[in-house]
Amino acid sequence: MIEYQKILDSNILNVLKEILKNIRDKGLSNNNHLYITFFTNHKNVELPNWLKQKYPEEMTIVIQYEFYDLEVFKDYFSIVLSFNNLKTKLKIGFDSINSFADPSANFGLQL
Repeated sequence: MIEYQKILDSNILNVLKEILKNIRDKGLSNNNHLYITFFTNHKNVELPNWLKQKYPEEMTIVIQYEFYDLEVFKDYFSIVLSFNNLKTKLKIGFDSINSFADPSANFGLQL
């Protein structure tokens, strides 16, 4: 039996990984900005307790102007974002992500 959905999901994740690697290596231009929505209570997500309390189930981050230390790994990516002027490191498992979009490019995918 061919697992079409599993194959499709894997390749959609590869698209996201390549986009993140591109941002890591070249930065963002042309007003691009990426929205990534993920499940905060997922086992492969690491964020401070105060952020988990504020977003107990789901959270959307925006990668645009101020982001730091973006790293892309096989199963997750990590990034430092500013929340109320407090730089905070997030580790987000790719399997916790349910959507990503770049509204400036009219591009988005549901996972």
